[in-house]
Formats: sequence, structure tokens, C-alpha cells
Amino acid sequence: MTVLIAGAGVAGLTLGLSLHQVGVPFRIIEAIAELRPLGFGINLQPHAVRELYDLGLKDKLETIGVQTERTAYFNNRGQEVWSEPRGREAGYKFPQISIHRGSLQMMLHETLLERCGPKAILAGAKVSEWYETSRGLEVVLTDRQYGYELDRLRGSVLVASDGARSSIRETLFPDAGMPNWRKSMMWRGVARAPKFLGGRTMTISGTKGMKFVAYPIGERGKTQSFVHWIAELPVAPERDWEKQDWSRRGEIDDVLPSFADWKFEWLDIPALIGGTEAVWEWPMIDRDPLSSWTEGRIALLGDAAHPMYPIGSNGASQGILDARVIARCLRDNGETTLALQDYDEERREAVNAIIIANRGQGPDAVLDAVDDLAPDGFENIDDVMPEAERRVFADRYKEATGLTVEKLNAQPSIIGAGEGKPFTGKIGD
Repeated sequence: MTVLIAGAGVAGLTLGLSLHQVGVPFRIIEAIAELRPLGFGINLQPHAVRELYDLGLKDKLETIGVQTERTAYFNNRGQEVWSEPRGREAGYKFPQISIHRGSLQMMLHETLLERCGPKAILAGAKVSEWYETSRGLEVVLTDRQYGYELDRLRGSVLVASDGARSSIRETLFPDAGMPNWRKSMMWRGVARAPKFLGGRTMTISGTKGMKFVAYPIGERGKTQSFVHWIAELPVAPERDWEKQDWSRRGEIDDVLPSFADWKFEWLDIPALIGGTEAVWEWPMIDRDPLSSWTEGRIALLGDAAHPMYPIGSNGASQGILDARVIARCLRDNGETTLALQDYDEERREAVNAIIIANRGQGPDAVLDAVDDLAPDGFENIDDVMPEAERRVFADRYKEATGLTVEKLNAQPSIIGAGEGKPFTGKIGD
């Protein structure tokens, strides 16, 4: 039988490549008829990068992304509050890679088609219903726009990787509650800008509710970068946040006035915003942790399982780790409910802890702590808060998320290296 995967996002495609690597048949079902490189910048933490390297994607990743070397925090005057090395510069065996989500998704998609052939992905079909059979599941596929039935597929298990607004999650866990909205919106964009702070630094400036994040996700010659930025601002409670998704277009005029005077020595934020062609808006939401990610022969994966505030650069990385763990469990236990339960037991509590840590602002909380003590800025940050106290915020988050250098470097790969071999049998039932 076949593992059915609903959703060809980063986590779903990583799962497909991982199942191919371990020799488990699969089929990906994607509601969008034609994938396009949409989205914004994301960060891949070293443990996720290691897993993608094990899939034979090292050269491709390093070509389309930037190996981030430092994260730096600033107040709303551009004064440095805290900075620390990242990736290999911090002592990890693998880098942190900043990358455009669409570029990563398309690279995974193209690689999967190269290795598994065009039948591995069924595009333009949505999983709408499913039924238990004597051998597994039968899923009903419908047209995303008009809702008419397209086909039915049989599989051993179904893995829902259909995003933060997962319809499968809503069906399985109807009492899980609404998304939690922090009464703020994020605007995202990508623009070409002069390199700043060495060209490999991720910056977070401001305080909770009014924050600006900027980091390079690609190079444009020796002096310029493609910079991804995120602006977070409070908005009125009546904002129609429930109707929004990450592909909703925003307006520069909703963002630029609030940051008009954020012209720092190291980055001209108004110029960066003004030089952006397209902006997307997204509500600052997460979901309460679930007590289970599985129900019978169905399991949740990635954002479908654990939507979290985008703090600490963990969302995409955790989806990749999910995919690798569930692929290993399916290899070791067969395409069974036992495999799904083992995946749930290994991943759920650890990732739910990250959701809670992000609600506390994660490492960004140092900005609020310093702002409380020095709202008008400072001459010497050590006079406001000693280095040892500022370091606690970063170290505490690493410990909560399993990102300490010692712990991560000591962990073995989830599956190990290898690209797998092309299927010789039928992809499907």
C-alpha cells in the first residue's frame, strides 16, 4: 500500500523525498494545480539543514540560500542590545540557512520529480473526505475551486501536511479551538538593498507589537543582497484576520509611516520598505497545542500539527524534522497506525513546548526587557543590563527548543544520508 500525503509544501515534499530514500511508496496530493514560488524568507536551523543535506541537497541549498552567521537585536533607535553567532560560526556542525520559502519549495518539488517521476504528485486535487477500508483508507479528491469529485485513491495511511489552516485538522479535531490572534499583523516583503552588517546577519529591532526583522536570503553581486523583511504592528481588533492567509497581498502604505524615522547607520528601513514591489500580510496567530497529532490512520505534519508564532526561526525547521521522523517510523514499523503513534510520541511534546516558548517572545524578549529599563535608549548597554543577563534570554530559548550547540551536535541524523532509488513499482494503490 501507499502513504498518501496531503499538501506539497516544504514539509510534505520533504516527507516524499524521505519516504523515497527509505523505500516506502507514497503519493502527494496537492490542491494547487500549478505550484509557483510564492512566499517569503524563512530560516532553516542547523538540525533541519543536516536532514536536508542527508537527502543530497547540500549543493542546491547553499546555491539558493545564505548561510547566516549572526543574529543581532536592536532597539527602535538602531542601538545594539544583543548579538550572537549563528550556524557554523556558533560552533554547530551545520549552518543556519536563510532562504526564500518559494525557492526552497520549488527546489524540493523539482528534486522529487527528478527522483520519483511525475506521477509522484497529483496536483489540482484536494482531500475532502476519507473512509476506513479493510486495508487502509480511501480518500475522496475534489476540485479546490468548485468542489466536484475528481477521483478516489486508496492508501495505507494519510499524512496531513496542508498548512496552518489545515482542513483535515479541523475535521479530526473540531473542538481544538480557534487560532489565537495577538492583535497584530505582519507585513512581509523582499527587496534589493545594500549589504549590511557583513551581509550574513539577521536583525530584529523594536519591541513586542512594533518590530522589524530583516535578513538577506540571496546575494546580488558583491555589494547588494536580496533582503527579506517583516514588519509587525498592532491593529484594531475588528480587523478581518480570520479570512487571511499567507498569500494575501498587503499595502506598503499600511507599513511605511510607522517606520518612517527608522533610518539606522547600518540599515535604512524606510528605503528598504519603499523599494519593495510586492508585500504580503499575515495575522500574528498560533494554535493551542494538541493532545494528539494522530487519529487512526491519519497523522498531522508541519504547520497542520503545530502552527506557531514566527519567533525564534523554528516553524519550517520543525516541519522538516517532523517529516524525517515520520519517514523513519514508517520504515521501521510499516505503513501502520503504530508508526504514526511512534511519530506522535517522539515529536509532539517537544514541539508543543516550542509553541509555548514562542508565546513568551522567545529570545526576542530581551528587547522588551531592555526597553523597560531604557525606553529612551542608552549610551552603554552594559550599564542597562549586563551581558550575562542578556545572554540568559538566548540560552533559555535554545535549551527549550533543543538548539544548544552541545545537544544538537551530539544528536545522530534521524535517518542518515542517501538519496534513495527510483521506484520500480506502481505509485498509487
